Formats: sequence, C-alpha cells, structure tokens
Amino acid sequence: MLSGLLPSAVRADLVWSAATGWRMEGGVLSGLTGSEGNNALDQMNKARAAEESGSSRSAIKGYASVAKKFPNSIYAPEALYRAARLHLARKEYSKSFESYHDVLSRYPNTKRFNEIIGEQYRIASAMLDGARDRMFFGLLPGFAQREKALGYFETVLSNAPYSDYAPLSLMNIARGHDRLNQVEDAVDALDRMINNYPQSLLTPDAYLKIAQTHAAMVEGPFYDQASTKEAITYFTDFMLLFPSDTNIANAEKGLDGMKTMLAESKMKMGDFYFYKRNNYKAARVFYNAAITAYPESAIATRARTHLNEVEAKAAGNPPPAADASAPAPAPKKKRFLFF
Repeated sequence: MLSGLLPSAVRADLVWSAATGWRMEGGVLSGLTGSEGNNALDQMNKARAAEESGSSRSAIKGYASVAKKFPNSIYAPEALYRAARLHLARKEYSKSFESYHDVLSRYPNTKRFNEIIGEQYRIASAMLDGARDRMFFGLLPGFAQREKALGYFETVLSNAPYSDYAPLSLMNIARGHDRLNQVEDAVDALDRMINNYPQSLLTPDAYLKIAQTHAAMVEGPFYDQASTKEAITYFTDFMLLFPSDTNIANAEKGLDGMKTMLAESKMKMGDFYFYKRNNYKAARVFYNAAITAYPESAIATRARTHLNEVEAKAAGNPPPAADASAPAPAPKKKRFLFF
C-alpha cells in the first residue's frame, strides 16, 4: 500500500466531502502525478457520484476500474473498499468478501484492517446461517453457500490469527461442519480452538462441544469405543479446567453417560467370552475393565458378580444358572466388536 511505503511526513489520507469531492489531507503524495493523477481523481469522483445517486452498479464498475488502472495509488484501496460496501448492500456477499480480501492482501497496512476483518466475519456468519448471494442482476437468489462460508472463516483466521475474530471463526467453522455432517472436520476445528486459543472466553464451550461431538459419534456398547474414550477425556478436562462454569452439570451428565457406555461395552465383551466362548481368562479381563471404567456404577456391581461366577466355573463348581443379562446377537454394523 502507498501509505506503507511513504515516510509519515508525506503520507496522505483520502477524504470525501460533497462540496469538494475526493481530496488528500495530511500529505503531499498520491502515488500519481500529472494527467494520470487527475484522471484517477476524476474517475473516483464519478464513481462516488454514481454511488451517492443510488447507481450502485455504475459505482462498482467505476471503482473497479480505478483499482485496476491505478493499483499503486492512494485511490486503489479506497476504491476496493467502497466496492466491497456496495456489493454487501446489494447482498452480493461473495463479491463483497473478495473485494474486502483484495484490500487486505494488496494493502495490508490499511487503517481499516480491523473494520474489514469484522465485515468479513459478519459476511461469513450470514452465509453460514443461510444468506444467499444475489445473482443474475438481482432477479434470482443464489444457492445457500455454507461450504463457501467455511472457507471465508478460514480466510479471516489466516488474515487475523491474533484478533478476537479468530476463535469466533473456529467455533463457527466447527458449527458449519457439524451442520454439514462433517463430524471429523468439526472436531478438528474445535481441537484447533482449544490448542491455539487456550485463554479465550470461548475455550470452555469448545471443550464441552468437542466432548458432546465425540459422544454423539458413539454407536452403542457393541461397537468400537474410541469416541467414548475421547468424550470421557474432554468431559473430564472440562470439569477440571472450568469447575465454576455454568455448564458443569451438563458435563457431569455427559461424563456419566460415557463412563456407563464404556463400562457396559466391557461387560458385553466379558459376557461374550464367558457365555459364548467359555474363555474364562478373557472374561476376567473384560469384567475387571468394566469395574475400572466406572467403579461406583451399577455395572461394576454386576461385573463383580459375574467375576464370582467365572471363578466358580473355572474351579469346576456347578455352572451358574443362565444369566438373563447374557447378550443377544446384535445387528451387524460397522466397527462391530464381536466375531
């Protein structure tokens, strides 16, 4: 950007007034001289006149011409900025976002940096929540563009990783992937949020949400418990790190459910080896694992009872009566644990 290259003594600010049009203040250089400078100024004034009269399409066209023809002038970043505002007013969200992005990428020292990041965040949020691009000269709405919104949040994150909008963007990325049933991507966004912004006010929400997301992936006690274990880890971390959080009761309930699920899964495995395979060694391992998973639960009490039955049968005593809790065959699904 011109203002980033010039000494402060000669930097100029571009100022508009209805009486005088565009003029420079606070400096002497615009990046252009002679007829070229006059031409750029004239085009800026014509674009602004079109904007003031409500001819937004003509104004956008004029500003785009300035930015293209005079990229090294003081007028270019202002032209792109004003075009972005006009696109947004016309509900051309994608064009607005890209015009704002052009300002930041070409002129990173712009004094409007924070303002533009905020506008880009709001555009991405609106698109994630269903806002549609106005297309075909405003006659027909475009399709919902949630996938594009996720990319826009990533752009905000990349452009301003230390701003307040960075953790907000990651939370919205997680929310968007969740809406699109892209669970692994949602978990990745939450994980980045936790690791990159541990001091953010949103971090407790990220811990709880990632725990709940893993919990939602659990298919039942007959299936792989990797998600159950992850949920337990994050529920536990949440409770340890944020004991005064208003959602602590929800975390306690979630943790109880996941520990119960894990213990029940171990019980099912123990029952399988005990009742279906007469494998006492394996049964002992899994019944003890059920107790370890949730020692104070009713499942742990059942596991201790079954361990006594295993020991009795292993010692050659009469087999126990048929156990009503022995598992019935489960329907086959992915990640099914039993043979």
